[in-house]
Amino acid sequence: MPSPDVEVFFDKQTCTFSYVVHARGNPSCAIIDSVLDYNPNSGRTTTTSADQIIAFIREKHLHVQWILETHAHADHVSASHYLKTQLGGQIAIGAHITEVQQVFKRLFNLDQKVATDGSQFDRLFHDQETFSIGDIAVTALHVPGHTAADMAYCVENLGIFIGDTLFMPDVGTARCDFPGGDAGKLFDSIQKILALGDDTRLYLCHDYPPQGREAQYCVTVKEQRQANIHVHDGVGLEDFSAMRTERDKTLDMPVLILPAIQINIRAGRYPEPESNGIHYLKIPLNQL
Repeated sequence: MPSPDVEVFFDKQTCTFSYVVHARGNPSCAIIDSVLDYNPNSGRTTTTSADQIIAFIREKHLHVQWILETHAHADHVSASHYLKTQLGGQIAIGAHITEVQQVFKRLFNLDQKVATDGSQFDRLFHDQETFSIGDIAVTALHVPGHTAADMAYCVENLGIFIGDTLFMPDVGTARCDFPGGDAGKLFDSIQKILALGDDTRLYLCHDYPPQGREAQYCVTVKEQRQANIHVHDGVGLEDFSAMRTERDKTLDMPVLILPAIQINIRAGRYPEPESNGIHYLKIPLNQL
């Protein structure tokens, strides 16, 4: 069986982990949940975080087969399109991205500017669909709740890249108050993940560590079942949903949700430039 390796990249500004997964002795690789740097004060994008991934892939002489998204992120801008222009590969996300596109097309009043059929992406994965990274078998798992379209990627002999379903045990679980979010569905998705065996390694998309702890990107199912402050063993659906609903009422919207969503539902592409050659993002007032 192939022995997968994973290289971890951490973006401190958005507390996001990005990954490169590849098998030893095989150049094919996948990039998971990349970051395009965005300054909300100036509206400028830069590629510092993504360029670190590019440098690693070129140094290791890897070939990008997949650029995977666990969902349309609301807290960082995806570098998927930029990475594809530099390295190739297919951009992929869960098939339910169409629901997310429909919601935000209405919110931003995008008319015909955004197709809602997922065609911006090269591949749309369905629940339990299998694919490969070189010789490594991967299963896509639909894990809705944080959004309608969240996917986890179960990589054989490595672990599961779970996006925003769970955080470290001392941080808890993802919010469910974005359009299309649902606390009950998130609970069911988490149970699906936690049923995969105590030793299963869970690779996180984010960590927001309390003071005194360094950011961590990986935790086992057993550790989550024993200690997750929101959903440890013994917490039922009713209690979880009540907690999550009340907690979400206290949370501010992510700083980057409005710019990030407009780019991320386009698979990392900017909106088409206007007649002056400039790309613009829209800011709906009093809607979130």
